[in-house]
Amino acid sequence: MDAPGTQTTAQRVAANGMELAYETFGERTDPPLVLIMGLGGQMVAWPEELCRALADAGHFVVRFDNRDVGQSTHLDDAGMPTLGDLLRRRKPPYGIEDMADDTAALIEALDLDRVHLVGASMGGFIAQTVALRHPSRVRSLTLIMTSTGSRKVGRAKTKVFVTVMRRKPAADREAAAVGAVEMARLIGSPGFPVDEVRLQDAARRAFDRSNDPAGVRRQVAAIGAQADRTRDLASVEVPTLVVHGLDDPLVRVTGGMALARAIPGAKFVGYPGMGHDLPPALWPDLVAEISALTRRA
Repeated sequence: MDAPGTQTTAQRVAANGMELAYETFGERTDPPLVLIMGLGGQMVAWPEELCRALADAGHFVVRFDNRDVGQSTHLDDAGMPTLGDLLRRRKPPYGIEDMADDTAALIEALDLDRVHLVGASMGGFIAQTVALRHPSRVRSLTLIMTSTGSRKVGRAKTKVFVTVMRRKPAADREAAAVGAVEMARLIGSPGFPVDEVRLQDAARRAFDRSNDPAGVRRQVAAIGAQADRTRDLASVEVPTLVVHGLDDPLVRVTGGMALARAIPGAKFVGYPGMGHDLPPALWPDLVAEISALTRRA
């Protein structure tokens, strides 16, 4: 590990048969906070400024690449599910449960014992599943712009869903930069300004780290095949924070509200003007809410 108070360079660790790339921020003696990103998102989708703010608030922050994205293991031999496979929800190469087991194995490999889990979008599906499958590893849950797995809640707006599914992968880093801004205008926060420069820089960096459309499609298949966790979530006993944009067109707010109802004692925080992203203007409030939760836990 690097010296306390610094960010490590990306490292890799064996976890559940995968090699997972990860980075840390803050002091290892502080309570561990593990960030799980959503569909196709690499760990760099957790902005460094946000990670540092969470570390400054007294957490040892870990961000990592899920399987099939970034610098973690890519399951190339599993092939790319077709659109027909996705629509018919055929058995995927792996499921959300496997990705949850990856996360639990990462926690064990880093000798973190019990952690505060923060999951965004698909990362929220994974975080919930870690809490259900590996409850001894979880101190608290923060679930951002995510849902229960039920197809009755959190449904995307039809036009948005169709547009996202029809998007073609970026052919080069500049196309990725342009696409990031287009996606922000489609599913992002209408109540907050779009920082095109920041988005484009982040997209270029992610493209340079890895560009694997087949891996992203395998993650889509895992999402499509996930179970409805609503009843099982009643068994979650750790303090839980549910954060959702009231203007999220991709995972609509009914998903977050269902989560808050399903998990005993969960706190729901809804932000007007927030869509399916993390607007910088909300970072201070998000850090404050997460910190209050972890102190309570």
